[in-house]
Amino acid sequence: MKIVAQIKEPINMEMELFEKKFYESMTSKVALLNRITHYIVNRKGKQMRPMFVFLTAKMINNGEVNERTYRGAAVIELIHTATLVHDDVVDESYKRRGFFSINALWKNKIAVLVGDYLLSKGLLLSIDNGDFDLLKIISIAVREMSEGELLQIEKARRLDITEEVYYEIIRQKTATLIAACCSLGACAVKPESEEVEIFRKFGEYCGMAFQIKDDLFDYGNEAIGKPTGIDIKEQKMTLPLIYVLNTCTAQEKKWLINSIKNHNKDKKRVKEVIAFVKSNGGLEYAVRKMLAFKDEALTLLAHYPDSAYKNSLELMVNYVVDRKK
Repeated sequence: MKIVAQIKEPINMEMELFEKKFYESMTSKVALLNRITHYIVNRKGKQMRPMFVFLTAKMINNGEVNERTYRGAAVIELIHTATLVHDDVVDESYKRRGFFSINALWKNKIAVLVGDYLLSKGLLLSIDNGDFDLLKIISIAVREMSEGELLQIEKARRLDITEEVYYEIIRQKTATLIAACCSLGACAVKPESEEVEIFRKFGEYCGMAFQIKDDLFDYGNEAIGKPTGIDIKEQKMTLPLIYVLNTCTAQEKKWLINSIKNHNKDKKRVKEVIAFVKSNGGLEYAVRKMLAFKDEALTLLAHYPDSAYKNSLELMVNYVVDRKK
C-alpha cells in the first residue's frame, strides 16, 4: 500500500473532499438504502479511478481542479460501484475484497435494485449540473463494458479466440473504464481540448497493461487475490494461453482445448496446462505485450512538463505492471 499512498500524496486534499461528496451523492430517503450505501463507502478499495481523474485534471490544469472534476469522479465511482454490485449477482459471488458482497448480505433482488439506484444517481448528478460532455464519456464506457462482457461470453463457448479479439475484449471490459476516468479528468477542466482524447488513449493503454497483468496472476504462485488456474477453470481465454494455442502443434492444440473444455475442474490437468503454457513461452510473450502498453502510456506523458501530478501518474503506470495482486 506504500506505493498507493505515494501516488495519492499530491491529491490527498482532493481525495478527502471527494469522499465526502461521494457519500453525499448516494444519500436517499430510504433508510435501508442508506444502510447499504454506508456499508459500500466503508469498504472502499484503493480508489484508483478517482485518483486517475484528479491526477489528470491537476497535471494539465496547473494543479487546479473545479467542481466538475469532483462531480466527474463521483459519477464514475457511482457507476463503477453499480456495475460491481450487479457483477456479484451475475457471478453469484459472496465476497468482494474480503468483505461480504451486497447480494450475500441482502439477497439478489435488493442488490440489483441498489445497483440500479447507484446508476441513476450517477446519471442524475451529471444531468442536474448540465455535465452532458462528462455523461457522454461515462455512457460510452458503460456500453463498451457490457459489450466486452458479452463478447467474452460468446467467444468462450468456442475457444477460438484470436489475439485481436482478445485485445478488443479487454479494451472494452477493463481498459474503457480507466480510459473514461482519464478523459473525464481532462474534459472536466479543459472541455473540447485535444487532451480529452490524449488521456482517453493514456487510460486505455494503462487498462490494457492492467488486464494482461491480471492474466499473468493466473500462472503465478505468489500470494495473490485469486487462486492459480481459476481462469482456466472458468474457461477464460487469457493472453498466455492464446499465444500458446496459436503457436503449438495441431495435436497439442487439441489436447489444450480438450483440457480446458472437458477437464477444467481436474486440478492435475489444470496444473499440466499451466506448465505447458509456461514452457512454451506464453508468459514471456504476455509480459512483452504488457510492457509495450506501459511504454505507450508513458510516451504520452513524456510531452508534459515535470510536476508532482505527472510523477504520480508515472508511478501509477508502473504500479499497474509491478503490483503483486
